[in-house]
Formats: sequence, C-alpha cells, structure tokens
Amino acid sequence: MTEHPTSHERRQSGAGPADPRGALLRTSEPPSQLPGSGALPVQARTGDAPRGSGASKPRGKRGKAGGQVSADAGVSASSGTDAPPPSPAPSGRGSEHSQPSATEPDTHRPRPAPEGIPIQPDAEQGRSARTSGGKERRTGQGVPHGGPMPMRRDGDRLRFVGAATRRIARGIDLDEIVMGLCRATVPTFSDAILVYLRDPLPVGDERPTGPLVLRLRRTDRIPEERDTESGFLPALRPEPSELSALTAELCEVRPGGALAEVLRGVRPVFADAPAARAALPELLGDDLPVPSGQRAILAPLRGRRRVIGAALFLRRPERLAFEADDLLVAAQLATHSALGIDKAVLYGREAYIADELQRTMLPETLPRPTGVRLASRYLPAAETARVGGDWYDAIPLPGSRVALVVGDVMGHSMTSAAIMGQLRTTAQTLAGLDLPPQEVLHHLDEQAQRLGTDRMATCLYAVYDPVSHRITIANAGHPPPVLLHLGGRAEVLRVPPGAPIGVGGVDFEAVELDAPAGATLLLYTDGLVESRLRDVWTGIEQLREKLAAVAALTGPDHPPPLEALCDEVLDMLGPGDRDDDIALLAARFDGIAPSDVAYWFLEPEDAAPGRARRLARRALARWGMEDMTDSVELLVSEVVTNAVRYASRPVTLRLLRTDVLRCEVGDDVPQLPRLRQARATDEGGRGLFLVNRLARRWGATRLSTGKVVWFELNRN
Repeated sequence: MTEHPTSHERRQSGAGPADPRGALLRTSEPPSQLPGSGALPVQARTGDAPRGSGASKPRGKRGKAGGQVSADAGVSASSGTDAPPPSPAPSGRGSEHSQPSATEPDTHRPRPAPEGIPIQPDAEQGRSARTSGGKERRTGQGVPHGGPMPMRRDGDRLRFVGAATRRIARGIDLDEIVMGLCRATVPTFSDAILVYLRDPLPVGDERPTGPLVLRLRRTDRIPEERDTESGFLPALRPEPSELSALTAELCEVRPGGALAEVLRGVRPVFADAPAARAALPELLGDDLPVPSGQRAILAPLRGRRRVIGAALFLRRPERLAFEADDLLVAAQLATHSALGIDKAVLYGREAYIADELQRTMLPETLPRPTGVRLASRYLPAAETARVGGDWYDAIPLPGSRVALVVGDVMGHSMTSAAIMGQLRTTAQTLAGLDLPPQEVLHHLDEQAQRLGTDRMATCLYAVYDPVSHRITIANAGHPPPVLLHLGGRAEVLRVPPGAPIGVGGVDFEAVELDAPAGATLLLYTDGLVESRLRDVWTGIEQLREKLAAVAALTGPDHPPPLEALCDEVLDMLGPGDRDDDIALLAARFDGIAPSDVAYWFLEPEDAAPGRARRLARRALARWGMEDMTDSVELLVSEVVTNAVRYASRPVTLRLLRTDVLRCEVGDDVPQLPRLRQARATDEGGRGLFLVNRLARRWGATRLSTGKVVWFELNRN
C-alpha cells in the first residue's frame, strides 16, 4: 500500500515549487506507471510488504540525502528527473523523515487518503498550460516538467474557497459583496467573470410582480496588457475597459426558456452542457461567442427564497479547462455571494427605513420668521445607524415671535427616534397654544410619563421676541446655550438646569434675558461637548472659545456667516469625539427696530374700524408706503370689524415693517375664523375671502387669552 508522508516532512529537492509535500494522492496503479510522476516517489512503512511480484524485494524509505529511495523512484530519477542519487543511510540515528519505530511514540500518525482526490496532471497537461520558455503564463514563474498547475489539488481548492468566502463575507453592502466575488476569482480561479443580478432585487419575502430581468451588475477580467494570445473575447474595440462593453446589459429571462431552466436547477453547469449551450446566448446576447468546452461555468445565484442572479466564470484556451471539482468551487462562491447579497439588500432596506424615519422626525426645512435667521445641523452617532433621539425645531408664534427647541431622548435606537417624534409633535402642539416655556416643559414631562416609566429626555425651550429684543428660556436638564455677541464675546447663559423630562413632580423655571441685535444663540445637544475624552463643562468651555475665535476672524462689527459658523463648530470634534448624536440650532437675532413697529389699542365699538383705517393710513405715510394704502385699509377694516363684533375687551392692532408689511389684530375670543364661501343673499361672510385673495399670506393663531388674526402684503 502507498504510505503518506508525515506532517513534519520537508520538501524534497526533486519536487517542483508548486508541489507541496503535504498533498495527498490517490492512484489506481503504482506511481511508476504514471507518466510524469517520477518526481513524486512513494513511501512505505517499515515492515510492510513491498508492492510487486517479488515479495523479498526491498522497498526503501523516502528521505533526504542520508535516506534510501524506492526502486520506482530510482527508475524515475534515471529517466531525467531531479531526484537525488541514492546514498547509504547513516548507521546512527535514523533520518528525520523516517517512520517511527515500534518503540518510539507515534506522534504524527498519517491519516488515510480521502476518496475523490484528483490525480495529478500528466506531463502533456503541464506542457500545454505553459507558454514558451517553460514559464506559467498567468504568474510568469517557471514550472518544471510534469509539475502540477495551480488549483489542481483539493488542498488548493479548499484554501482558495476559504480565502474567497472570507473576502466576500467582509462586504456589508451590495457593491462590496459583488466586488469581493470578482476580485477573489480573477485571476486565481478564472480569467474573467460576469455577475448578473435581478432588476429590481426582491427584498425579504416580497414576491416579484414583473418578469424576471437580469442586469449586468459588474464585470472583471485580467488586464489587457496580459492578453497576449487569442482568447474567448472577439476583436476588442479601441479602448474597452470592461466586458460590459461587449455584453448586453439587460436580459429578460423567458419563462420556460433554456436560461430559466438553468436558473431553476440552481447548480452550476459547464458551457458545453446541453442546457448551457442554449442558455448562454440568451444571457450574453448573440454578438459574443460562447466559449467551447469546459472553459465557462454558469452558476445561478440563489438567495434564501429565490434565484437573484447568475455568475459566469470564464477561462482562456491557453489555460487548463475547468474540472468537475471546479463546479463545487463555483457552487460555494455562488452560494456565499447570493446569501450575502440577500442580507445586504435586507440591511439596505432597514437602513433606508431608519433613515427615512429620522429624516421625517426632523424638520425638512427651517421657517423664515421675521427678525431672526436660522441654521441647523444634525449628525448621527454612526453612519451605519442613522437613528437617534436628538431633535431640534423652530416654531413660528403669534406676534412675530419664534420658539427654538432642542431635545435629546435617551438612547440611539428606533424606539428613541419614535419617542423623539412624539415629544416633538407634543412640543409643536403646545407651542401653538402660546403657552409659556415652563408650561411647555411641564406638559412634555407629563407626556413622557404617559409613554413609559423609563422615557427620559432633556430639552431646552426658548421663545424669542424680535420686537422687544428679549428671549425667555426654560431648561429641563439640557446643556446651557451659548450667546455670541456682535463684538465677538461668547458667554454661557445662566439658566436654571432643571430636571430631565420624564422624572415627574418637578417644577420648571423660566428666565428672561436680553437678545441684542446681531447676537447669535447656539443651542446644541450633549454629543457636541461630551465624549470619552472630556466632560460636559470642559466641552462647553471649548465651544465658547471656538465661537470667540471664529468671531475674531470677521471683526467686531460683522458677525460670522451663520452656515459657516455651524461648520466651524462641528470642526472642533476630534476623531474620537463622536460618541453621541449631535443636533445643532443657531439663531441670528436681527430683531425689529422700534421705528418699524406701530401698535394701538382699539375699544370694541362700532367706530373702531374707521379709527383703524386712519391709524394705518398715517403709519404708511410715515414709512413712505402710500401706494399700499387702499389695500391695507380694506383688509384692516375687514379684520377689525370681525374682532369688534365678538370681543368684550380692547382689540389690539399692530403693523410691522420688515421685508413685508405684516398686520396683526388680536382679541379675547378663542374661536378661530374659518374661510367660507358666502351666498349671494348673505350680508356678511366675505371679509376673509377678500383677505385670502389680496394678502400674500394670512392665518389665525389661538392664544391663552384669545386669538390673533394676521396677514402679510408684499412691499411695492
């Protein structure tokens, strides 16, 4: 019987560089009968009967210079191989490659040869796979006569499959997985590869409704400079960069056709198989000739539930053709790639859902309230998980005021994003009621307790009045805001810290501060100032210094641009500072000058509309806007008339001159007016219809003490 070398043997001098001595061989006859096998002598165990007609014929061991060689090996050596001549064994210690004796412990007992291992290629196969000069074409290295070519042993295939599947598994998205398949197979396993995927790719348990269409997703091939001989490709165009220039991009699989049958069979097939000969022209198109023989493998890509594509592996004529065991390699590559693509599509859908959820929870665009300019930024904690509990908002309020909100829900999951959305909606509703900031936080605290006992969040709610140039702030456990003055001085505002939302039973306080024109208020979440490398107050101090440094670049008379200021603030984050989501809201206070504001109180009597028209006419004349007098008088008269009809307290009238002319009429009646179509016989009901037709915008907002009806007109 044939003995196998032990695991600690070294390579003999007669073996080629591509012939590792650890390979296992299985032959049906003695190695001396096989052409080109002289470089692989056979080894027998001590005490075994030699194979052949003479039972007493000695069978030498395979060893180094001091060991004996077999009779078959000697014949092979005399026929021109590089085997060393036989030499007597030393009388002392045996060769390091000799088998252990009965008295020695057998620590390296060789395993029996497994079934199904392919026979080594003969000399003619090795000669046909080489180019002139005795060098292997693909690697350029010399190959000895009769030496095995790459991928000719089961060990080589196993190592290749292991490395290729690891490379494919490293991909996290669709493109990375497909690229890993291409880069792992070319040129080690094939000279070129074409990967087709279903278009569109089904997600999860979705059932495709349309016909099965395959789209060429990616191709890869050996570079052109190495294509020195004719191959399977036709004459190349002037500068073709990929195989995609020669193949059809889309392929509609005909139900019941040859390609559909191959895909349904799931297993890879050779190009010379009857099913593949009809399927390949359908896949590649009629212009590209189909390789002959076993030089192409068509492997369906099957995901968890259905076929999602196909991969075509190609080899050139000067290279060894695919073998039967290569079908198993192609099947392994196709299986790992298909499952990876299936998971990548599912991951992409989940990431898309999470991203859309987060995007819809945050304001798509910021409003443009009168007297204030806004800018915002949002950065998730990681690109792979774009959901979190941080949010910001800017809500226009009656009287040209604006509410600025920044909050942070505990956690970075979909649950945190959902809770954030509910709290943001609640804050918008409470802001529409024109409640004080501390009352808004109190109701948010109650809402968080209704959502669950562990629903914690921090929030800062501020209301800016551009007319009075004041800002009212209430805090619920959130980092304090930073105010950058026009001269370049940055200060951390002293606001009551408060307890986080969700604690319950806590009273919130509000503080009113000056908001001078030209100043910038920065609201942020703790992800901007807190990380593993620094605490909150250290980060706040660094933020204050950063704002002062940016303001010094523009000078004391010009505030820094708002968008650029936000970018500069985010640049203070180092590589290890991204531990949490970051929400940033910057507000530049322009304010409204007192000379651009006109304010009156009107008694709820029949003469109030006439007096309102006269007051509006005088204000427009003072501002040099006499050309708008007719429209303003008409609309002011209609709105004041509706207010006086139901009010019991004095009615307020205010005109604001900014980029537009804004008129606000307030009363103590909480019911909001509704636009309706008046009938021909009705005496009233046409006032809001005129406002809707003539005004640029109009609306009504409920207050805690009544309501405000406003409209805007473009300045001529």
